[in-house]
Amino acid sequence: MRKGSNSLGLGKLKHDYLSKILKKHVSDLEINDERIILGSKIGEDAAVIDMKDHYLVAKTDPITFATDEIGYYSVHVNVNDIVCTGAIPKWFLTTILLPAKKTNENLIEKIFKDLHDTCKSLNISMIGGHTEVTSNLDRPIVVGSLLGEVEKDKLVKTSGAKVNDVLILTKGIFIEGTSIIAREKEELLLSKGLDQKFINKCKQFLHDPGISIYKDALIANANFKINSMHDITEGGLATGIAEIAIASDLGALIYEDCIKILPEPAKLSRIFNLNPYGTISSGSLLISINEKEATKLVDTLRNGGIDAEIIGKMVEKNEGLKILTENDKTQPLLFSEVDEILKIF
Repeated sequence: MRKGSNSLGLGKLKHDYLSKILKKHVSDLEINDERIILGSKIGEDAAVIDMKDHYLVAKTDPITFATDEIGYYSVHVNVNDIVCTGAIPKWFLTTILLPAKKTNENLIEKIFKDLHDTCKSLNISMIGGHTEVTSNLDRPIVVGSLLGEVEKDKLVKTSGAKVNDVLILTKGIFIEGTSIIAREKEELLLSKGLDQKFINKCKQFLHDPGISIYKDALIANANFKINSMHDITEGGLATGIAEIAIASDLGALIYEDCIKILPEPAKLSRIFNLNPYGTISSGSLLISINEKEATKLVDTLRNGGIDAEIIGKMVEKNEGLKILTENDKTQPLLFSEVDEILKIF
C-alpha cells in the first residue's frame, strides 16, 4: 500500500503517474522495434536488446544525494541494476555536471580518479561521456550509463517473480543511506552528540557491508534459476518489494522479524525519525526464487561471505502487500517513492 503524499515532490515520480507518462509517450516507440526484449516498465531498471547471439543490457542512473566518492557511487549503482538482470557489466559512459562556484581542478581530478579506479576494479571500460561546469548547482551531479551482456538463457527480469516464490534479502537494509548521512551530514551528526568513531563507521558502510551487490547477484545467478532480482534504492526495502510485486502482478507477505537492521542504521533511524524500511539501501539485494531452492541459496550466499535471510514470499495479487509484525499481526506494507533520507536533506 502506498503512503499518502503530495502530488509531485523530491525523489522518484509516483508509479501510477510514471506509468501513464510511459504509456503516452514511450510505449509505441518500443512496440515498433522487435529487438527490444525489455523496455520502460515499473520495476525494470535496465533495458534489454536482442543482439542475435546474446542480449545487450543498458542502464542509466544519476547520483544526486552523495558528493563524497561520487564517482564510486555512480559506477556501482549502475552496475547493481545491470547485474540484477544476470548480465556482466562492460562499458561505462558518464555525464558530469559541476557547480560553477565550487569547482576546481582538484575536484575534477578526484571524480575522474574515482570513476577510473572503480571501473578498473570491475573490469569495466570507460568509453565516453560529457563534462561541464554549469550554473545553479550547489553540488556535483554525475549521471552514469552502463552497458552489459548476458546469455539469453541467463536473463533475469524483475517481473519474473512467481506465486509462492521465497524472497531473500542480502546484507540487511539502510546501507547506502547510512553512508550518505555520515558523509554528507557529519556536522549535523556531531551536533547531535554522536562521536567521531561512530560517524567513521557509518561512512565505511559505503565499502563495508558496501553498496555493491555484484558478488551477491553473481553467486545467485551462477548457481540457481533465479526468477527475479531487484536492487533496493530510493524508497528503500518497502518500495523495492512493491516494485517486484507491481512488475510481476503479484502481492507479497513480509516477515518483520527476519529483516536485518544493523546497529548503526538503527540508531540513525531513531535520531532522525526515519523509517528504515523506506530509506535508500543500495548494497541490499532482493531475490525471488522457488521455495524448494531458497534455503540452499541462502546457504550458498553465506558460504560466499554474503549475509542473507529469507524475509517473506510472493502471493496472489489480491492478497496485496502485507507485513507480519513481530507481534504476529498482519498489516499493510506501506511504501513511498519519496525516500526517507530526504527528511534531512
